[in-house]
Amino acid sequence: MTYHWNWHIFWELSPEGNGTYLDMLFSGLWWTVLTSLAAWLLALAFGSAVGIARTLPIRPLQWITATYVELFRNIPLLVQLFLWYFVLPEVVPHAWGLWMKQLPNAAFYSAVAGVGFFTSSRVAEQVRAGIVSLPRGQAMAGKALGLTVAQVYRYVLLPVAYRIILPPLTSEFLNAIKNTSVALSIGLLELTARARSMQEFSFQVFESFTAATVMYMAINLVVVVAMRMLERRLALPGHGLGR
Repeated sequence: MTYHWNWHIFWELSPEGNGTYLDMLFSGLWWTVLTSLAAWLLALAFGSAVGIARTLPIRPLQWITATYVELFRNIPLLVQLFLWYFVLPEVVPHAWGLWMKQLPNAAFYSAVAGVGFFTSSRVAEQVRAGIVSLPRGQAMAGKALGLTVAQVYRYVLLPVAYRIILPPLTSEFLNAIKNTSVALSIGLLELTARARSMQEFSFQVFESFTAATVMYMAINLVVVVAMRMLERRLALPGHGLGR
């Protein structure tokens, strides 16, 4: 059986009645970008808090945050998405569960939570590693100046630690973008789901997934270039970032 290539398929009207197939793909691209950005902000906030807590000399807090990291890092993302979307509304109080089920774009919020918390466990380890890699003398010098523990972290440790871990943070941001593709399993119409829909409607499988691949590569390229520029702007000589 010969495959019939048709690159003009993108400008044909989709059966959904909301524009062309290309419009369908751009709609999926929008949801991919929105989901990944929201998930990344959630991951950065929670991951930073957990990573900082893991370096504090409070043993119970270290146990709690270590459990958090191991829990969210070792459960597959697909399972976590199912738990957020299908299980959580059933285990919370009935009124809350009903509200969650009736939310517009409920799959979007579940995807943000699933990808965000999954990524936050990895960000937490990177933040912790960045802090503990710094010479102990920096924290001691801050305390000698009369700074509180919060001020030592705010003005001494974190500004340097975040600069050191920018490359792995960039990798995690890229992973968050790619991991949003798993959200098609809970009904989020992101880029992969839209490419799959286009393939099912038109039977042009290579064209639809080639376009999706190009779009993913374009997003990732923008992120890489932006983060490289940020790395150069925030480079600290003497910390391996001055090149």
